[in-house]
Amino acid sequence: MIETLLRDLRQPEYIHVLLNPVPVYGLGVALIGLIISLLFRSRAGQVVSLSLVLFSAAMAWPVYEFGEKSYDNVLTMSDDDGRAWLEAHEHRAERLIPCFYALAILSTIAIAVPLKFPKAAVPLVVATAVFGFVVLGVGAYIAQAGGKIRHREFRTVAPPKTD
Repeated sequence: MIETLLRDLRQPEYIHVLLNPVPVYGLGVALIGLIISLLFRSRAGQVVSLSLVLFSAAMAWPVYEFGEKSYDNVLTMSDDDGRAWLEAHEHRAERLIPCFYALAILSTIAIAVPLKFPKAAVPLVVATAVFGFVVLGVGAYIAQAGGKIRHREFRTVAPPKTD
């Protein structure tokens, strides 16, 4: 059992699938915490939630990298429709990954700037929350195509056109 796990951990497609929920689900949980900490006006809660936003958004980078490394292996396992969804998933990720990086930067700013300028805390937290929900939607959009690569049961619409 341990040998199987260790073997799987050497496969980039396995790591990609293992990590890919973090930028979406982790971000969703962090945003709920951020809203609650805003409602309770808890700066400590805001910092913890902003740290979780930062972590979740930053995790998009290894997810993206492992996805890139696994492209050829997944391509060979996919049927024609799966290949079209794989191409759509890759295109969406390449185009939209900067949104996660921008959110990580914004959350870092929302943690650091209020140390010097306390009145900036609430506007920065609100901006981070609003942009966080946008990025959450972006993550769902990327993942929507990814889920259809190998799961025929999720293919409720025709695959996107490929060039």
